[in-house]
Amino acid sequence: MTTMRATRQTVRHAATGTGSRVLARAGLVARGVIYLLIGWVALMLALGKSNQEADQRGALQILASKPHGSLLLWLVAGGFAAYSLWRLSEAAFGVTGERPGAGPRIKSLARGVIYAFFAVMTVGVIKGSEGSQTQKQQDYTARIMRHGGGRWAVGIIGAIVLVVGLMLVVEGLQRKFEKLLRTDQMSARTHRVVRMLGTIGTVARGLVFAVAGALVIDAAKTYNASKARGLDGALRTLRDRAFGPYILGAAAIGLIMFGLYGLCEARWRKV
Repeated sequence: MTTMRATRQTVRHAATGTGSRVLARAGLVARGVIYLLIGWVALMLALGKSNQEADQRGALQILASKPHGSLLLWLVAGGFAAYSLWRLSEAAFGVTGERPGAGPRIKSLARGVIYAFFAVMTVGVIKGSEGSQTQKQQDYTARIMRHGGGRWAVGIIGAIVLVVGLMLVVEGLQRKFEKLLRTDQMSARTHRVVRMLGTIGTVARGLVFAVAGALVIDAAKTYNASKARGLDGALRTLRDRAFGPYILGAAAIGLIMFGLYGLCEARWRKV
């Protein structure tokens, strides 16, 4: 009997592990595709060839305009849902490749919630819902700031996003992402390429997040919700600085590299 119970537990753990790997890899592919598209939109914005919103909704609308766009969007929605479920499972049971503790689990919980929102947003795009992601962020910010202590709440949210962005920069520079990868399964050349993509891509992503967080803090400080413009606003802020098109172009290439790294992570991530 003991042997039979042990066998059943082994089978259940194997099935759970397989399901988790499928969710993780599907989700990482969806995330990689979205960052590739965001980077492409940002690059076109830098070159003055597009005024499309350089954020998740803008990327989804690009997919919607392509042949079989609805099918592509359903696949992305499924990928986001898979990514969310995988991160939520990490929050519940622990993060592979990380030391036991509350920190990695809290990060996974936050990512699970965020990508659940992206899955819902993708379904909204499929159904033809109108509206700008940037405008919605500004509306939410304005509503929060109308309440007592709302400006402090918005400022704290902005500070969290800023800190997360700076942490991503540090993680990229220190190449902490490598501990999550099965580098032993890569050739030396592949390892070098993945390391380069991960380093530059993670740093670029972190810098853009940091700028977005700074804009939210500024919105709270000046009581001006229009300054809270999310990812698109952060990229446009870079464009509007001195040598802006070059800075934005570099950030766009960095985001594209992060998208490519995300596809590599889908292949070699420890799950």
